[in-house]
Amino acid sequence: MTIQLYGFWRSNAAFRVRVALALKNLPFEEIDVDILSGRQFDPAYADVNTEHVVPTLVHDGHRFFQSLAILEYLDEIQPEPRLLPIEARERAYARSLALVSVADSHPLTVPRVRKHLAQAFGSDPVAIASWCTHWIREGLSTYERLLTRQAAAPFALGATPTIADICIAGQIALAEVYQMDLEAFPKLGALGAHCFALPAFAGAHPFKQPGYQLASERR
Repeated sequence: MTIQLYGFWRSNAAFRVRVALALKNLPFEEIDVDILSGRQFDPAYADVNTEHVVPTLVHDGHRFFQSLAILEYLDEIQPEPRLLPIEARERAYARSLALVSVADSHPLTVPRVRKHLAQAFGSDPVAIASWCTHWIREGLSTYERLLTRQAAAPFALGATPTIADICIAGQIALAEVYQMDLEAFPKLGALGAHCFALPAFAGAHPFKQPGYQLASERR
């Protein structure tokens, strides 16, 4: 099985796919696309992903985009360990938890939104960072409320991680990129500790990627 992943160290969506590939023990080659420098608009990458975003997963010559769709594809080609529960109600709940980050919070912080805030409204870096941390915090708060209503045991839907945990962990990683304090979210923090104790999650963290190390060295 030949898998390539076009991603970037800071991409939260690429983080989700890295975790899923690692959980399923699927080897892959990651190809760096520096979305902070605009390399997603290079003609060569436009041939790979016409939306000009990461991640893109290439498997046996077929290209797939949108992280949640990629996760479900991986679940179909490699059913174990399962990322989506078997029972319909639990499967819907797992998707709902995943979409809090994937649809409601993370999209408001991506480079094209930050760029539009600067160009259309004259927002400075401080204002843009405040915008991003606001929406990240909204996602964290939602997860804390949901985990209060239905406690993790130890993961969101029981003994093993699902797409819900992958996306919740991604929200935590996003907060860590912005150096946010998570003390106000104890239930979320406990779930995150269980996730990042697993090598699949820990190794996929943005700060563990080669691109982060290079970016740190340039500062």
